[in-house]
Amino acid sequence: MKIGLHIADFTYPSGPAGLAEDLTRVAVAAEESGFARVSVMDHVWQIGPLGPPEHDMLEAYTTLGYLAARTSRVELLAWVTAVSYREPGMLAKLVSTLDVLSQGRAWLGIGAAWNGEEAAGLGLPFPDTAERFERLEETLQICLQMWSGDDSPYEGRHYRLGRTLNVPQPLRRPPILIGGGGEKKTLRLVARYAQACNLFAGPDLERKLDILRGHCQAEGRDYDEIEKTVMLPLDPGERGEKIEALVAQLRGLAALGVGHAHGWVPQVWQTARLELLGKEVVPAVAAL
Repeated sequence: MKIGLHIADFTYPSGPAGLAEDLTRVAVAAEESGFARVSVMDHVWQIGPLGPPEHDMLEAYTTLGYLAARTSRVELLAWVTAVSYREPGMLAKLVSTLDVLSQGRAWLGIGAAWNGEEAAGLGLPFPDTAERFERLEETLQICLQMWSGDDSPYEGRHYRLGRTLNVPQPLRRPPILIGGGGEKKTLRLVARYAQACNLFAGPDLERKLDILRGHCQAEGRDYDEIEKTVMLPLDPGERGEKIEALVAQLRGLAALGVGHAHGWVPQVWQTARLELLGKEVVPAVAAL
């Protein structure tokens, strides 16, 4: 099992003036502690579970480009890109650029978007749910076409691209992670297009994985080739007092087939908990 860091909060004691230095310290500490991936949210306002909308929030792909320059091994992605916030041709170009400049470390994390309040606030497109899912599938098709070297036109219901030229190509085709546990649409898209799914570590996890298995059978896809990722808090405690319980939880997830645990770390700007996770948790679950 691999461990990843989700940076979901940018409101640190040093304030915006210290944020660049803080983010560098956090990303470097995660990499040195053996984390496999570092992600940021694709939101323009802070989300309710983590704080008021007035808290600091950075734009995702600008931030990932910054982190690419300060790391050398961790994979980088938005967890997850809101499909309606960017035109798909530009999104494919953004991820391609991130991959080239990070020397092959970019993923495309993507989902159907959900935060209508922030979209309305900044005037971002936010069609109804059914249309967002239609746009999600077309966006996946466009990205895959642009990353294949095929520059022929694309004609969809929502998007029309006259020439899908993408130069330079990514150094590797960015793996696709689709976030969300929707049983009829999201998990079907995972089976059809993605290299990874993302679910939450709740009581319905095993059932969601069974549903994904069924979609894979329907699509003629090998269920085992899809990486199962789970989002959860990664808190070892201030002095490591929660490590044993966290490792036990991760063992339980691994027994269900989860290969990557990804989450946020309290007071991450201090990096002490990252270092504890690297010392005690990352090696403990590496063989799971």
